[in-house]
Amino acid sequence: MGTRLDDAEYARLRHCMVNDQLCARHIENKQVLEAMEKIPRHMFVPATHRHSAYSDGPVPIGLGQTISQPYIVARMTELLHLSSTHRVLEIGTGSGYQAAVLAELAGTVWTIERHLELARRAEELLLELGYTNVTVMTADGTLGFADAAPYDAIIVTAAAPRVPACLRDQLRPSGRMVIPVAAGYNQDLRLIERLPDEPSDRCFRETSILGCVFVPLIGEDGYSK
Repeated sequence: MGTRLDDAEYARLRHCMVNDQLCARHIENKQVLEAMEKIPRHMFVPATHRHSAYSDGPVPIGLGQTISQPYIVARMTELLHLSSTHRVLEIGTGSGYQAAVLAELAGTVWTIERHLELARRAEELLLELGYTNVTVMTADGTLGFADAAPYDAIIVTAAAPRVPACLRDQLRPSGRMVIPVAAGYNQDLRLIERLPDEPSDRCFRETSILGCVFVPLIGEDGYSK
C-alpha cells in the first residue's frame, strides 16, 4: 500500500483502535486507554507496514519479531496495576511500543532486548517521543536486570518454557508479573503475584489469563536459539 496517511488519519485510526478493539473487549483501565490513544503506534513499525499499525493483530518489525496486537498490549498492561511511582522491567523491547505505554503509566522503566539493532532503534524513537524515563539495554532478558531490582512490575513479551527464576526473584513483594508460558503445544498468558509475608515456598500466586501466541523467549533460562 503506497498511500501515505496524514496525522489526522492516524489519529482517527488510533481512536477506532481504542474503541473497537480495546473498549469493545472490556479493557476498562482509563490510563491504559488514554496512553494507547495518545501514542503514535504507526511510528513503531517499519514504513512498509504503517498502513497495518492499528489493525487487530501483530505487525512484523524485522528480525523475526513483531509488535503485539493492540488488545494484548492493553490487557497485559492493565494486569500490572501500574501507578506513577512504580518501577517496571520489560523483557523484549522489540519496537519499543510496549515500553512507551509503560512509560506513560509508571515512574521508571527498564527494558531489555537481545537484538542490538532493535534496541538501538527503539531507544532512538523513545527519546524522540520524549520518554526520558525508559532505559533500553541489550542483554539476556531471561536473567532480568538485578542492578535495579526489585521491581513493582515485570512484563515479558515473548513466550517462555517456564517462568524464569531470576524474574521471580527480582519481583518485589506485592509485585505483579505478566508472562506468556508454553503449555504443551499452546501458550498461556499468566499473572504471577508475589505475596507479602509468606514462606518462600508459597510466596507466589499464579493465574491463567488467556491463550496467546508470542515469539519464543531466547536465553539462558528460556529457549535456545
